[in-house]
Amino acid sequence: MGGNSLEVADHPANRVLLGYLRAQARRPTSPADYTYAIDEWQLHTHPDLLERLGELAPDGIPVIPLFGVPALATEGIVAAVALGTSWLMVRLPRLPDGLETQAPIPPLSDHGWQSVSAWQSEIPAAEGKERLTRLINDALHHARSLDQ
Repeated sequence: MGGNSLEVADHPANRVLLGYLRAQARRPTSPADYTYAIDEWQLHTHPDLLERLGELAPDGIPVIPLFGVPALATEGIVAAVALGTSWLMVRLPRLPDGLETQAPIPPLSDHGWQSVSAWQSEIPAAEGKERLTRLINDALHHARSLDQ
């Protein structure tokens, strides 16, 4: 994991997301908790999903930790986060057709965050990865436009 989570902390576009993540965040309290911790917070994402987000990220966009959740950001604005075992949240006005979605997560879904399955199990794996890679790129492009 690289990047700097402090870069995203102060941007107004991130307030709802960071408030949601902060409310769930827990510091490790036992040695076992440190096994699955990032940035001094308990990991709130399955390790396989953390790896998946890294695979989908374009070159030059590091996975950054935000309160125990891996995220992708550009120009200080978070564009995607991985939650739980299968949620990939992307910041987009709407999703393209043909993606397997997940249940919305309020309050994120009330503020432009869309939920998709990180695995896209209804289509061949290579096609699913290709669609999700495009989706991540679209979310990063959209995030850049929020800073203008």
